[in-house]
Amino acid sequence: MHDDLFNSFMTGPDEQGRFGDFGGRFVSETLMPLILDLEEKYEYAKTDDSFWMEMEDLWENYVGRPSPLYYADRLTKHLGGAKVYLKRDELNHTGAHKINNVLGQIILARRMGKSRIIAETGAGQHGVATATVCAKFGLQCIVYMGAHDVERQAPGGRFVSETLMPLILDLEEKYEYAKTDDSFWMEMEDLWENYVGRPSPLYYADRLTKHLGGAKVYLKRDELNHTGAHKINNVLGQIILARRMGKSRIIAETGAGQHGVATATVCAKFGLQCIVYMGAHDVERQAPNVFRMKLLGAEVIPVTSGRGTLKDAMNDALRDWVTNVQDTFYCIGTVAGPHPYPAMVRDFQAIIGKETKSQMLAKEGRLPDTLIAAIGGGSNAMGLFFPFLDDKDVNIIGVEAGGKGVNSKMEHCASLTGGRPGVLHGNRTYLLQDDDGQILEGFSISAGLDYPGIGPEHAWLHEIGRAKYVSITDIEALEAFKLSCELEGIIPALEPSHALAHVMKIAPTLPSDHLICMNMCGRGDKDIFTVAAALGVQINTGA
Repeated sequence: MHDDLFNSFMTGPDEQGRFGDFGGRFVSETLMPLILDLEEKYEYAKTDDSFWMEMEDLWENYVGRPSPLYYADRLTKHLGGAKVYLKRDELNHTGAHKINNVLGQIILARRMGKSRIIAETGAGQHGVATATVCAKFGLQCIVYMGAHDVERQAPGGRFVSETLMPLILDLEEKYEYAKTDDSFWMEMEDLWENYVGRPSPLYYADRLTKHLGGAKVYLKRDELNHTGAHKINNVLGQIILARRMGKSRIIAETGAGQHGVATATVCAKFGLQCIVYMGAHDVERQAPNVFRMKLLGAEVIPVTSGRGTLKDAMNDALRDWVTNVQDTFYCIGTVAGPHPYPAMVRDFQAIIGKETKSQMLAKEGRLPDTLIAAIGGGSNAMGLFFPFLDDKDVNIIGVEAGGKGVNSKMEHCASLTGGRPGVLHGNRTYLLQDDDGQILEGFSISAGLDYPGIGPEHAWLHEIGRAKYVSITDIEALEAFKLSCELEGIIPALEPSHALAHVMKIAPTLPSDHLICMNMCGRGDKDIFTVAAALGVQINTGA
């Protein structure tokens, strides 16, 4: 004990930040000016009455301090011996002690002119406290959380920066209102009928059925929609909402280009600025759709990060949204992203399943036995599946992109078949990732399925067993592509070719009165060059 120090146990740390042999400052030179500036501001704050008045006011009126000191009477009696008191800091706002410290640090951060707050979290309590105080003061908040800890949360959710939260909440509010607004749905139904060309036919594939033997095969012909795919069903809804929210600049991501074309089309109709992010690799293999988007007035931005595919396009679209929050609406093309996007996109695409239900009843007098659809993020599949989820006798099968085969090489995009839970693009779902939680690139011949994740509702349906998910390789999809062309005169996109390949597997094993309905969600003119290259065919463009 140092007799020359008053209460020596409470005088540390020393000028170097050491508590005896421990503590200190072991950081890179880049951080030293920040550390020294923080030290200076904190040393000043320690003796600044206004700082402590603000802290004490917030502790009392925001946190709810003082927390009670509770005599645990029954616990004391049960244990025998010493009296046990519990300091009840779990009663604080946010449910833990973490907010006591977070308030102090963020008050300092504001005094230092900082507007972007980062934090780490394990159990999530520090992350929640940091996000809470940032929301109170209108600061951007980024929380880093170990992948193992993230896995302990449920599928779906909202994992976004605080900058985006007001937009997400405003979108949720506007959509919740629109869901019960007759004028919204009257506008949607008018456009679906007179602009998109709905209802799309439910087509009995007679020659395909005879060729395969077994089950009767119906195709829901959403490739006949305006723009050649199902994507426009959802885009119309989102852009009507965007206009009601006063947004004049629309951004979108795209893989195969179908969502980009749909977004550019609807923006052209309504006179809105349109920016589409597309992976550089996809720009090369989807040249026809790139040209279409440009003809429609959209700016197409090739994304060169990562492997230059759909994941990377979505990353850059989110970055754009964060920096242009005032006038920009992000039109997401699949049932992924932060809530409310997965549910909202599903609801707009559910027109597919609703039509299918009534059409099948009219043609066959009963519901189909099996539904089959391809899955990247999964919007066309969820659109078909959702109206049938409570019809327990209807089998539901989603078909993922198996690429070169679902194995340890990860040369596929089968997130449910070969992935595990994690967080990407604002929601928790099944992802392709390594042991450290880093997102893997994946592979598929189909640009629209070349995504290392899946919509969270699909993840949930997989876990509860309501839907079955399988994978199809590139080679199998190409065979289905050729068969559809040869037998039905329908050139399918590579995405539904995966679903058709699974139909080819199971139809011969089923009785002739078994009804299969497959969603033909896109036409294949966009994929002609990709298919030709895969089949070793040289196309002379005449250029």
